[in-house]
Amino acid sequence: MSDAGGGIAGLEIVRHARARRCTLSVDPASGRARLVLPRRAPLQPALAWAQGKAEWLAAQRAKLPVARPFAPGTVLTVADRALTIVREEGPRRALLCVGDELRVAGPEETIARRVEAWLRRAALDRLTEETAEYAARAGVTVAKVAVGDPLRRWGSCAATGVIRYSWRLILAPGCVRRATVAHEVAHRVHMNHGPAFHALVAELYGADPAPSRAWLRAHGAGLHWIGRTS
Repeated sequence: MSDAGGGIAGLEIVRHARARRCTLSVDPASGRARLVLPRRAPLQPALAWAQGKAEWLAAQRAKLPVARPFAPGTVLTVADRALTIVREEGPRRALLCVGDELRVAGPEETIARRVEAWLRRAALDRLTEETAEYAARAGVTVAKVAVGDPLRRWGSCAATGVIRYSWRLILAPGCVRRATVAHEVAHRVHMNHGPAFHALVAELYGADPAPSRAWLRAHGAGLHWIGRTS
C-alpha cells in the first residue's frame, strides 16, 4: 500500500506487510525516495526519521545518473549506432536518420516527444524481428510483441503469448537486448526460472547471458535518465 505525502520532495511512502522496520532508499531509475514501513507502524515518527536523513538522501541523489534530454547535440546509441540529434529549420515533422545524425525539424517544443516516438518505433521493429528469430529457434509462437516504459522490468512474457519489452533496450548494447529477448522467448517454453529455463536461454542466445544481465544491473538505471531533463 502506498501513501502520498511527507516533507521530503518526491517521497513515496509504502506500507508493506512483511516489513519489520522502516527503510529508506532512492530508486536509481526514477530518483524518487522511498520510505517503507510496517503496515501498523505510526506514520509521523517514520516521517521524522526520514527527514533526519536529508544529508544521506542528498548524497544518494548525487550519485544518480546524469539526465540526458532529447535535445540538439545529444548523442544517442541506438542499436549500437551512435546518432547525434541535429536541429534543422523547416516544417518537416518526420525525423531523418542520415549517416551518424538524427535530423529533426518542425516545432522545437515537440522535439523530445518526436525523438522518443521515433525510438519507440525503432525498438518495436527491432525487438519484433529478434523475437520472431528466437521464437523460430525455440519452436514456439508469440501472440504479440509490444513495448512500454516500465521502471523495474526489461521484459515480460504472459501465459497468453504476449511479450512486452522496455523500449529503452534499443539504447542498450545489442548483446544485452538480444539476451533479454532470448530470456523472454524461453518463457514460452518454461514459465519459471529453473535450470531447464536457463539452459534454453543460453541455447537460444548462443552464449552465456550472464554478462548481459550484469550490464543491466550496473548500467540499466542510466537508460531511464535518457530523455529526461532532470
